[in-house]
Amino acid sequence: MLPAMPTPFASPAAASVSSSAAPPADWLIPDWPAPPGVHALCTTRTGGVSAAPYDSLNLGDHVGDSPAAVQANRARLQAALQSITPGTRPVFLRQVHGTRVLQLDAATPDGAEADACVSTQPALACTIMVADCLPVLLAHRSGAVVAAAHAGWRGLVGQGGVGVLERVFERFCALAQSQQAQAAIQSEAPESVAADTLAWLGPCIGPQAFEVGAEVRAAFCAADAAAARFFAPAGPGHFLADLAGLARHRLRALGITQVCGNDGSPAWCTVTQAARFFSYRRDQRLGGGSGRLAACIWRANADLLR
Repeated sequence: MLPAMPTPFASPAAASVSSSAAPPADWLIPDWPAPPGVHALCTTRTGGVSAAPYDSLNLGDHVGDSPAAVQANRARLQAALQSITPGTRPVFLRQVHGTRVLQLDAATPDGAEADACVSTQPALACTIMVADCLPVLLAHRSGAVVAAAHAGWRGLVGQGGVGVLERVFERFCALAQSQQAQAAIQSEAPESVAADTLAWLGPCIGPQAFEVGAEVRAAFCAADAAAARFFAPAGPGHFLADLAGLARHRLRALGITQVCGNDGSPAWCTVTQAARFFSYRRDQRLGGGSGRLAACIWRANADLLR
């Protein structure tokens, strides 16, 4: 069993970062038992140059913000990653609320269409942008494979009970087994890979703010009647959905039980924590535009682990 988190978020240890490019103190550093050499973080609104309503660390290049500001913000994110492990590059996807999974390599450019990515390569950060949707980070206990997924409700529900989490774990599992084979270790069965997989859920729209129509509930329940418990009535034909709860439920069905991070409490809600997080639903209504946060996970260069 994982130790309980004493606070919703943990700040980076002073020993981890030492330069002026270090992550701002209010960025989220997952409080989880990650294997040596695996690093992760999630940005907040803090630390960038964008003007309102994208203030200040907007990382989305598709939301109407100044391209120069987005470029500067992405450079700041890369500098923060490199303050932890030199040479690390965040790889940004073009997310479309689907289930496509991309395997990253050194030649992968920014902007490839996918809603999840996996990597065995060091110094390539699987990067997911969100502003109400849920970022899900995965790491194998061996430290050989990491992954990230963009879990909005459309990607999470998928088709026939197979959504973005099922798709990314399928690729993640295959890579874990391949890495074990290359190391002359007997490959684990998928259920054993799941038992050795850690997951972290980042901030998203909370269960008191995520109002959806009956069709969303029906889409989840069509493949799994047990999903009904993550929807609370909110008037005729409307429900309040627990997005993080639905993701935990899907992960448990895959056999992944070591899940940290977002537990649905208010501190993780992008809508209500306006000073800390972007929220598409809130910001579009109030300011006419919304920035994007980024959740990143990566493996350190092997030379840094010696």
